[in-house]
Parts: sequence; structure tokens; C-alpha cells
Amino acid sequence: MPSSAPRRAEESPIASYAAIGDSFTEGMGDERPDGTPRGWADLVAAALAHTAGDPIGYANLAIRGRLLAPILHDQLPGAMALRPQLLSINGGGNDILRPRVSIAGVADRIVEAAVRSRDAGIRTVVVSGGNPTRHLPLGATFEKRGDALTEAVRDSLEGTGIAFVDNWFDARLPELQYWSIDRLHLNARGHAIAASNVLAALEVPIAGAEAAGDPPDAGDDLERPRTAEYWRRYVLPWIGRRLTGRSSGDSREPKRPRLDPVAAADL
Repeated sequence: MPSSAPRRAEESPIASYAAIGDSFTEGMGDERPDGTPRGWADLVAAALAHTAGDPIGYANLAIRGRLLAPILHDQLPGAMALRPQLLSINGGGNDILRPRVSIAGVADRIVEAAVRSRDAGIRTVVVSGGNPTRHLPLGATFEKRGDALTEAVRDSLEGTGIAFVDNWFDARLPELQYWSIDRLHLNARGHAIAASNVLAALEVPIAGAEAAGDPPDAGDDLERPRTAEYWRRYVLPWIGRRLTGRSSGDSREPKRPRLDPVAAADL
């Protein structure tokens, strides 16, 4: 279950929020009718605006396909420079999909980044992604890595005053109904759960989906391609990018690079 540091009763509503990470934070799998990603971070921003009663500043610097190193090297300084009241950090999901990875090293870098943000006076929350491995090739191997990473980050953050939102071990999210057709990204329903977990950790008394309206219908993505078609459409292109050193996020820019005002109804 998600855990969080205690929230002081005198804390005022959050008026600015920045998010960094990879495709999970960008919102892939929860696309609007025009194809642009929404996702859990947008839902959290909408809920914060609803709670504040006014628009809040919201930036989302996440870019799909990013490993942890560029997230912390490129996105973290930019987000901190915006001086948001709240910063969410997510990363490491793409790292554990690589052939070789130091779980301890990834965990240490996530925790160090969160402490750096906290020490700069920014309220900081670390958010783990959901667990897709039940439906992926080599899923058992990746699940062990994800388990170890989640436990290492959670244990290291205990007592730091930095909230940790544990989507990885959420008992609901491994179910296929919460995943998009590529089986790697949460769909609208899954992102709504992730948003509600973050809001619970922040002690914001409203569900993310309620703040921004019901999540889009995810019915079509339950018509899953057969195994051979799935490999052709999703697995083989992913392998090809790994072999050639490319990423799905190459040449992409953040969808919200500044703390632009956003109201609950906007997202």
C-alpha cells in the first residue's frame, strides 16, 4: 500500500506542482481524443487545483523512454529551478529493462535526487510505476528487479520526510484491465488509480479522476492483439531501438516545460 510522510495540519493547499520522469509520468497509455497523453500527473494537478479553489502552476517535464540518468541530469535541475511547492520524481523503469543494471545504484540515485529536492525546500514525493510484468516477455526477470528497486527506495526513504507512493506493489494494477494495448503503459483506468495513490499520500481528500472528470473509456484497448501481432507491433520495434541505441523519446520536448496555470476543468 502507498505510504507517505506525515502531513502537517498547517500546510496550505499546494499552488504549484512539477513532475519529472519517463512515459509513466508523461501519461502514455491515457491519450486524449487528439492523441496527446494525459495521465496520473495531470490528474493530480487537476485535483490540486480543485482543492486550492483556483488554478495552480503545473509543469510536466517527463519524456518517454528516458533512463534515470537523463531524468536526473536534465529534468531535475529544470524542475527545481521552477521552484514548485511540490515535485514528483519517477524513474528507473526503463533502466530495469536493460540487460545489465545495478538496482542499488538506481535506488541510491533516486533517493539522492529526492533528498536534494527536499533540502532545497521543495515538498517532494517519489512515485513508483505500476507492475506490468505479468503480461510481458521475460516478465519474471523484470518483476524481480522491480520488486528489489521498489523495496530499496521505500526503505531508504523511511524517516526522511519524503513521501513514497508504491504503485508497484498495488494489488490492483497487475491486472490486464488497467494496461493499454501495448501492455507496458497504464491505460486511463490505471492512471486514475496511480493518481488516487499519489493524492492519498499527499492527504488530498479527492480522487484524481473526480477532479478532472471520468477517465476516457479504455474499452477498445481490451481487444488485445494475438501473440504474433503483439510481437510485431510492440516487442520487435522495442528490441530494434535497444540494438540501435535509440529511444521512443528521441527529439521529444516536455509537454509542459513551465509552471503554466491549470484549472481542474482544463485537464
